[in-house]
Amino acid sequence: MEVKLPGGLFRATSTGELIMLTAPLRFAGRLRRYISRRLYGDPDSYLELCSGVIHVGANAGQERDLYARHKLKVAWIEPVPEQFEKLRQNIRSLPDQRAINALIADTDGKPYTFHVSNNDGLSSSILDLHDHKDIWPDVHFVRDITIRSSTLKTALEMWQVDPGQYNALVLDTQGSELLVLRGAQAILRQFRFIKAEAADFESYRNCATVDQIRSYLKAFGFQVRREDRFAKRASGGAYFDILFERV
Repeated sequence: MEVKLPGGLFRATSTGELIMLTAPLRFAGRLRRYISRRLYGDPDSYLELCSGVIHVGANAGQERDLYARHKLKVAWIEPVPEQFEKLRQNIRSLPDQRAINALIADTDGKPYTFHVSNNDGLSSSILDLHDHKDIWPDVHFVRDITIRSSTLKTALEMWQVDPGQYNALVLDTQGSELLVLRGAQAILRQFRFIKAEAADFESYRNCATVDQIRSYLKAFGFQVRREDRFAKRASGGAYFDILFERV
C-alpha cells in the first residue's frame, strides 16, 4: 500500500516499515528520522546522559536548538567560511555553544581540495561524489576551496576547548569520518558516545562505510547502541545514523 505523507510518497510493507518512494532532498532525511522516532523511540535520548557535544561537520548548526533543550555545552566545527559565518550567527544567542573554523582530518597542515555542494553545503566533502547520486541525483559540487587540515586534538587546543568537558562526539563529514577518528586517537576514549552518519556503499569515492567505522571503533571499546536508516538506495545500500557507546 502506498501512503502519501508530507514531503513524499511511501510504501507500507507487511512489517509496518515505510519505504520512501519519492521525497524532495530537504525533506527526505528529516522525514525518515521522524518516522523512526515514532516507531522505535527518540534517537536523541542519549543526549540526556551527555555533558557536552563536539560536533564535527556543523554546517549552519541545524541541531543547535536540540542541544540547547538538553542544556549542553557544544563545540561546533565547520570548515567552509560562509557556512561558518552562518553558524556563528545562528548560535550567537546560545552562550554554551561556540564555533570553530577548521577542517578535521588525520594530520595537521595537509592541504585539501574541499568540494562545496549546491544544497547549502550539506553534501560538501574532501571526497568526490560517487554513488551519492543514486539517492540524491540533484546534488553536485559548485566550487572548490583549498583548506589545510587539523586533527581534532590540535583544533581543540588551538581554540582552547577542553575535550574533557564533552563526552559526546558527533561526526557528519560526508565520508571522511575515519580520517577524523584516526586523528583523534589520543582523545577517543574520553568520549562516552560517538554518533556518525554513514552509508554502507560507496556514496563518496573511497568514503568510510558503516562496517569500517564500526570495526575501527570496536578497538577503542565502542559498541553500536542504535542504528537508524534514513535514506535507501534502490539498487541496494542505505544511509544510517549510528550511535556508539564506550563500554
